[in-house]
Amino acid sequence: MRTSRSTGTPRRIALPVVLGLLLAVGLSAPAQADSARSQQWHLDAMKAEEMWRDSTGEGVTVAVVDSGVDATNPDLVGRVLNGLNLEETLPGDELDDYSGHGTGMAGLISGTGKALGGNGAFGLAPGAKILPIRMPKGGGGATQAAAEKRFNESLSEAIRYAVDRDAKIINVSLGSSAGSGELNDAVAYALAEGSLVFAAAGNSGDDTNFVEYPAGTPGVVGVGAIGKDLQKTDESQFGPQVDLSAPGEEMIHACGGDTGFCESHGTSDASALASASAALIWSKYPDWTNNQVLRVLLNTASGPTSDAERNDYVGYGGVRPRIALTTPGNPGPADEYPLPDLAAAESPKTSAEPSKATGGSEKSDEPADAAPTTDDSGNTALWVGLGIGAGVVIGAAAAVMVIRARRRSAARAVPHPYQPPHGYQQQQPPPPYPTYAPPPGASGSGAPYGGPPDQGPTA
Repeated sequence: MRTSRSTGTPRRIALPVVLGLLLAVGLSAPAQADSARSQQWHLDAMKAEEMWRDSTGEGVTVAVVDSGVDATNPDLVGRVLNGLNLEETLPGDELDDYSGHGTGMAGLISGTGKALGGNGAFGLAPGAKILPIRMPKGGGGATQAAAEKRFNESLSEAIRYAVDRDAKIINVSLGSSAGSGELNDAVAYALAEGSLVFAAAGNSGDDTNFVEYPAGTPGVVGVGAIGKDLQKTDESQFGPQVDLSAPGEEMIHACGGDTGFCESHGTSDASALASASAALIWSKYPDWTNNQVLRVLLNTASGPTSDAERNDYVGYGGVRPRIALTTPGNPGPADEYPLPDLAAAESPKTSAEPSKATGGSEKSDEPADAAPTTDDSGNTALWVGLGIGAGVVIGAAAAVMVIRARRRSAARAVPHPYQPPHGYQQQQPPPPYPTYAPPPGASGSGAPYGGPPDQGPTA
């Protein structure tokens, strides 16, 4: 199995409790300067406050196929359902996150901001429910072929389980260098039953850039990462498998472990935000089919800066659920899948073998949408899209925000298949940073925050 690279670097964050705060800050209050929400630039850029007036994702279930989800995280209390555990060699179940990554994805999707008395981190669709499915951790003495087989079997079971449990959206922020017919069938089943599958494109765009699965599986919406400049991040993989893009740089969100918050980057984060975008749309338009939700998501995307309909670096562009909620346009036929890969897969010329992803046009088309970013170099990993490379800590004793500088790391290592990248492991705080107890309850609706103007071109 080919390795893929995660370029995350641990960053510790101290977010103090505002002493003397008498009013609990929720969805209806502006973010404090020292809150996790104030660091979530992507919510400002996407105008979350406007979107939440129309939809919070309520009534939609998003399956998070990952390392498990910590349901006790203060920003996820009340959001996480019972799900499926496919990792039986480790203690716990799907509500126990063995690496913290799955909790991070769930936080980006439906975090409520209730941590630290309302100073926590929000997901893009805070009203959505999370169905956790814990995948096997893998590794050990498994051969490459055995690891690929196990991954495809487990992921196929996970997708079918999610569909049968009424998950409208299935987020897969991980992947393998090889797909399978079994996986193709599971995705086809999901589409036929009315669900959508989103997957991270992978984080080796500045290196090998081999196609990853399930992002390369016909019928799966492959998601790349863009930065604050709205261009493809350096690490985000490119190729015909990229359908949409979403923020994937300096992302602050709830995550696993006692520290509670993380900063991360990568296509994992981008896939989670694309899934959350679909949840917002489906919540407002519950009678739409999966094909219509996806078509509107594609039609309202920002588009490449070159004014082309799509390219292999950002796909059809950055997701803009705010536009989709207010001016969705014609959702089109209910029974026609809007992306061409399903029809193309039926062609006898289509190969299921992994291949090096390349741009669909000349390389000269790349700079407008694939400009390099200043992301730090990092470690090699086999879970594609595990762009989490930021361990985090929230302290409750300081009076001001403290953000430690990013540390560069050029070390690379190749772990066994499906082990989380080194930079992704949660970093626990040294004394005297305290932990905190979960607040009572959590809600997923309310009024939004203010934010800057939309930075993307109009659709």
